[in-house]
Amino acid sequence: MKSLVVERVETFVVELPSIRSFSISGGSVTTAGKPAERVLVKVTAGGLTGWGEATPTPAWTYETVESISTTIHHYLAPALLGRPAWDLDGACATYEKVINRGLTIGSPIAKSALDIALHDLLGRALGVSVGVVWGQRRVDRIKLGWIVAGQTPAEVRQAVEEGRAQGYQAYKVKVGLHDEATDVSVVAAVREAAPDAPIWVDANQAYTVDGALRMARRLVDLDVSAFEQPLPANDITGLRRLRDHSPLPVALDESLRHPSDMATFVKLDAVDIAIAKVQRSGGLTLSRRLCQLAEDAGLRIMGSGLTDTDLGFAASLHLFAAFGVDTPVDLNGRQFVHSAYVGGSTVEVVDGTALVPTGPGLGVEVDEDAVRALSTAHWSL
Repeated sequence: MKSLVVERVETFVVELPSIRSFSISGGSVTTAGKPAERVLVKVTAGGLTGWGEATPTPAWTYETVESISTTIHHYLAPALLGRPAWDLDGACATYEKVINRGLTIGSPIAKSALDIALHDLLGRALGVSVGVVWGQRRVDRIKLGWIVAGQTPAEVRQAVEEGRAQGYQAYKVKVGLHDEATDVSVVAAVREAAPDAPIWVDANQAYTVDGALRMARRLVDLDVSAFEQPLPANDITGLRRLRDHSPLPVALDESLRHPSDMATFVKLDAVDIAIAKVQRSGGLTLSRRLCQLAEDAGLRIMGSGLTDTDLGFAASLHLFAAFGVDTPVDLNGRQFVHSAYVGGSTVEVVDGTALVPTGPGLGVEVDEDAVRALSTAHWSL
């Protein structure tokens, strides 16, 4: 294992089939009939390979297909070559030196792809899953939530029925796409269609403090379990005020890009629930630190993804299983994008519940020929 050093890093931009359109308050995430772009990385060491995924989502954050692929190829990959593949902590520190922080972590989605690939490679080298590498897997299945981002009550009811037909029993509702009254009517339509289901709402930073307080007071009567990222990520004082007065628990996503962000919000008593999201936090290494800090601070942990395809899906499941996340999570990639690069075993979903992979590494088999056929750009070092 000591001689397992990184010999090669390849970066692929691939176009994957979109299943349906999906929008958040920042704009469009996927468009039906238009390919969804992903950046896949392949890391080779000692004749073994590991794969990782980056999900460019400009409607959600600043990293694009172009910035992710060039950041990996020109900066992160050269720094990784020749390093021990097992040294996950050292690789993470190296990334931080090559692409430094601003207010918080820099280029987390690009860094995440390499960190996930190294975890995959290490697990394959040892012949065990990521959870076994960590010695931490508290549960073997994770409940999923169906995403509702409808524009009208009729569309909402249709979305709920579609999720129910596939065995889903919990719903995450995107708000901030409309005026406040329409947002409330959308959530009310979900509650009417699913009277007993867990529901939580996600504003993706869309509101002001006053608007978020008005929404929270209206949503509490609809038995909403959490109000996710109602304010801009860096509005720390606003989130502190909101947390003091909101009748709903305030969950933070975009605000928690680095473990140090988690520490800040804990110190200021400005968070009820920490959202774990692998790509947002630069990969599995930093996400584990963030989750451990949240757990040690007594916070509830919920899980989310970034419309990941199966590589990112599996990585998230390993993280959530390690911390025993027992509430439904937002891992919605399969609802919107087809993982056309998968060539064998992958994540199994049964009645809205994902089974945590037990195969080597991430537990997802990548068909490299399919990756190359889907690729629109390829770099190799």
